[in-house]
Amino acid sequence: MRKGLRTAALAGAAIVSLMVGHASEASAAGTLRIGMTASDIPLTTGQTDQGGEGQRFMGYTLYNALIEWDLSSAEKPSALIPALATSWQVDPADKTKWTFKLRDGVKFHDGSTFDAAAVVWNLDKLLVADAPQFDKRQSAQGKSRIPAVASYRVIDPLTVEIVTKSPDATLPYQLSWVLMSSPANWEAQGKSWEAVAQKPSGTGPWKMESGFTPRERAELTPNKDYWDKARVPKLDKLVLVPLPEPNTRVAALRSGQVDWIEAPAPDSVKSLKGAGFSIVTNSYPHNWTWHLSRVEGSPWNDIRVRKAANLAVDREGLNELLGGLSVPAQGYLPPGHQWFGKPTFKLEYNVEEAKKLMAEAGYGPDKPINTKVVISSSGSGQMLPLAMNEYIQQTLSEIGINVEYEVADWNTVINIWRAGAKDPSAKGATAVNYSYFIQDPFTALIRQSQCNLAPPNGTNWGFYCDPEMDALFSQVRNTFDAAEQDKVLQKIHEKYVDDALFLMVTHDVNPRAMSTKVKGFVQAQNWFQDFSTISIDP
Repeated sequence: MRKGLRTAALAGAAIVSLMVGHASEASAAGTLRIGMTASDIPLTTGQTDQGGEGQRFMGYTLYNALIEWDLSSAEKPSALIPALATSWQVDPADKTKWTFKLRDGVKFHDGSTFDAAAVVWNLDKLLVADAPQFDKRQSAQGKSRIPAVASYRVIDPLTVEIVTKSPDATLPYQLSWVLMSSPANWEAQGKSWEAVAQKPSGTGPWKMESGFTPRERAELTPNKDYWDKARVPKLDKLVLVPLPEPNTRVAALRSGQVDWIEAPAPDSVKSLKGAGFSIVTNSYPHNWTWHLSRVEGSPWNDIRVRKAANLAVDREGLNELLGGLSVPAQGYLPPGHQWFGKPTFKLEYNVEEAKKLMAEAGYGPDKPINTKVVISSSGSGQMLPLAMNEYIQQTLSEIGINVEYEVADWNTVINIWRAGAKDPSAKGATAVNYSYFIQDPFTALIRQSQCNLAPPNGTNWGFYCDPEMDALFSQVRNTFDAAEQDKVLQKIHEKYVDDALFLMVTHDVNPRAMSTKVKGFVQAQNWFQDFSTISIDP
């Protein structure tokens, strides 16, 4: 392992040992303690940071969106369902206009009423820089999620109209990311988001009443007055502990300091099973990629180099390294996905063909490409980024691609990703290792690759721009029939693979290890999970 990678791992282990000390306090019956992969407590004010893990543990717990995901089944892919909005429809005569009917009788944790004015207030919080409640931190997390939104207004206390910049059938997916904070609580906390962070107020099934300790722990308690009575939590308390180093998470579980860990170290799975712990996995919409820069001077502008890199990765060997807890990539989307289509470029392990393509591009072991890649030391959906990237580094060197890694914590990597390949924070890197939520058309495919969504307008990190691809994206937005939309999305994925737009490596199976005392958990085929059904045996 390179010195930078080893140093990052050891530093992480030293820090998290302190966190586990706090987590080892005796827990009351009905308390579930979870070791997260994040290095810090996710932002608590509404729009979370720390990627999908932040949304999982501090988003859909404390808060609700207008539209959310059905997390009730492990047997089928999740679909969008009503949450704070009971229904929504697009105007047949003007497909930029959407009407959302809101749920009546919903209260924020502070007792104030959720209504249409609160929806407008929360959208202003993210989108209107001169609004009193505008929050730069939350906007950084939420604004890029809803690029379709042009305007919005209150129709009546339980009706909101949202107008998109052009017809956009992906708007419901976009809005599933926008979480509703209490305007009244913001006022009560002196109009200070820093104060709200310690005393947040959403409409969700959990509350945070005792504040939190950065990098150490947060405690959530049930919202007994939650509007969906079927999802009032059964637990007395949910404790979140940041444990970014996988072996430290395993040690915390073995010693009884936590009851559940995200992403156990693969080489620990067999012994954990032998010790009586449960290992829970399921397919879910995830990929693990290098997002490649297409700015001037990037070696990845040559399709031969992009294809060579994809042919040089031994994905089956990497799956062995991961203890079988992955699905080797055959494309950007997982095998069997409804949008997979029929790409012609095969992601096989073929070093000789890779060397041939590199030679055609004017490179090889005697004339290597020297480049830098931004990677994380841990984080949501990143699996085992240090070990996995070391493996890729070794395989790419065989064909004449020498990689130097810029290692940062996950939240810093997210900030670099949002800033884009041209930003000084990227330090000249030509790729960023990023795991993508591939659950909906916009988040899966559009926001990474549309021309006008390059930073600062969106998260097209690499500044890729192809009019043919943009035309396909436009088709998706203008196709409101689901079956017809799927056909267009298949064409998009075929182009993703055939043009080798990313280094496509693997798909996670979302492993979790937990005590057999944990009962009632249903692992949905989703990045997010429902903790309301869980109980703990005494």
